[in-house]
Amino acid sequence: MENQQVEEFVSKTFTWTIENFSKLNNQKLYSEVFLIGDWKWRILIFPKGNNVKQLSVYLEVVDASDLPFLWTRYAEFSLTVVDQLNSNKSITKDSKHGFNSSESDWGFTSFMALSELCDSNKGFLRNDKCIITADVSVRKVDIRILEDQGTGSSATIEPSEQEDQGQEPSSVDSVQVPHSSVTTHSSEQVVAFQDAPSSRQVFIEPTDSYVDPSIVKEHDKVPFTPVGKLVDFRGLGKIEKVFVPLLEEVCSWHPSLVECQKKRSRTFIEWAFTALGRVLHFLKTTKVKDMTEDACEHLQILWEELETFKFDLAWLEPSVQTALNLKKLVERAGKVQKQREDMDALEIEVKRLKARLAVAEIDLEVAKRDLAKAAVGFGNDTDMNRELGYGRH
Repeated sequence: MENQQVEEFVSKTFTWTIENFSKLNNQKLYSEVFLIGDWKWRILIFPKGNNVKQLSVYLEVVDASDLPFLWTRYAEFSLTVVDQLNSNKSITKDSKHGFNSSESDWGFTSFMALSELCDSNKGFLRNDKCIITADVSVRKVDIRILEDQGTGSSATIEPSEQEDQGQEPSSVDSVQVPHSSVTTHSSEQVVAFQDAPSSRQVFIEPTDSYVDPSIVKEHDKVPFTPVGKLVDFRGLGKIEKVFVPLLEEVCSWHPSLVECQKKRSRTFIEWAFTALGRVLHFLKTTKVKDMTEDACEHLQILWEELETFKFDLAWLEPSVQTALNLKKLVERAGKVQKQREDMDALEIEVKRLKARLAVAEIDLEVAKRDLAKAAVGFGNDTDMNRELGYGRH
């Protein structure tokens, strides 16, 4: 009975209407605070994008700095940008996350393209008004703990529980590079990044000593925080589950990958193989057609991050460089496709004109026959220009 209670949730839907959206000059914009139990939440957006040409949308725990040390709060949520003309075309993205002091907000850096948001033929901005909703579910056990211990208090989740609650990565997470499961009727495919906090962290030049995440420099593209369930990798550390089969494969081919890291600290090893896993996952799940400029930039960042860990990557570099060079190929393929479409359109037009010409030729032959019939018995000696006159009687 107690286990069932742990999984019970209390839910709430919050709607945020943003007026004069196109006139916003804020880098960040926050909604009003809404409550679920005594937990305070709000929506955070970057109207011009969080270093990407996309609308960035997150869910945030309010007053996180005032909460007790090691506080945690698990929530399942969806964020929606409402299509005000056709609600079936609204864009919704779902996530679940264990919020904590280092990740007090979580969401989608690449929620939707700004060009799509501002498209006057679509209903996301009507009368310069944007509507965003958040459907949030918080476990009742967290709320009961809060009520027992006083506002702002929370129980610490055991490490194993945190790992089980980690979000499984999406198939789009490499480039389909967040993610994203977008429940929408829109057909646009965009290069998106993983579910992530609004402040994305990236590796600095690694050392074997512990690095406090609070002093790691922010990066505008690549999230450091794992987004999937963590599992043990060869006793070396916890790695995202989706990366492990790829790592096992390459380590069987290149045993030096493991040997060169064995004398490192556990934290360093986890960072190193996570970085390697990201590159392998990108190359494994990305199609040639997806290698746009943004995708190439993302892969370049992942590669530069991986190089800092001093692996022998001579076996991998050719594949990465080939992928990075695909941008020109994709652009060329796009041009060829456009020219092919133009040629097809011209062929259709030529066929249409030829059909019209054939009809005109038939009409001409009919007109010639009609003229011949009409001219029978009509003398050519008749002076059509003479006066009619009137005779003398």
